[in-house]
Amino acid sequence: MPAALTPTLRIDLPTGLVQGVRQVLSPHFDARPPGAQPELIVIHGISLPPGQFGGPWIERLFTGGPLPPDVHPFFAEIAGLRVSAHALIRRDGEIVQFVPFTERAWHAGQSEYCGRVACNDFSVGIELEGTDDTPYEAAQYASAAALIRALLDAYASLSPDRIAGHSDIAPGRKTDPGPHFDWLRLRALVR
Repeated sequence: MPAALTPTLRIDLPTGLVQGVRQVLSPHFDARPPGAQPELIVIHGISLPPGQFGGPWIERLFTGGPLPPDVHPFFAEIAGLRVSAHALIRRDGEIVQFVPFTERAWHAGQSEYCGRVACNDFSVGIELEGTDDTPYEAAQYASAAALIRALLDAYASLSPDRIAGHSDIAPGRKTDPGPHFDWLRLRALVR
């Protein structure tokens, strides 16, 4: 949804779903470990094919749909990949939810945060459509801040101090959301 139209978001605690956003539920998730709550928000950047925006490809990746190699050679490299995120924020600010926040999305991979490994167990993954070398859009920052505020309101286990990039929890392996991501802008909007 465009930033100018981004309402105050609310998360339904029993279902873990954001009310008023598009739901495209992924089969790529499982249960969090017993007693695990969201304690970390991880910001990612993604584009499919690499460097291209729009199209159905991110949704297909997160839902196990086909990525035809005749569309782009990169799709052959990631065929069979089983990944997801809790939410995607498109370039225009639209939020799409793939996994309920009550469940474990498969977004972080091998990861560590403050000495704790397996970040998928205790984190929320938010993907922004973008690349490491392209600035993100104002609408994306507005939607990300609205979603983060809703998460902070819903889960006492989360804190504005526990927001990290994929590169922070998987250094040397991941670089997203990249140097063009404006952390100060996001933190100011969340406040």
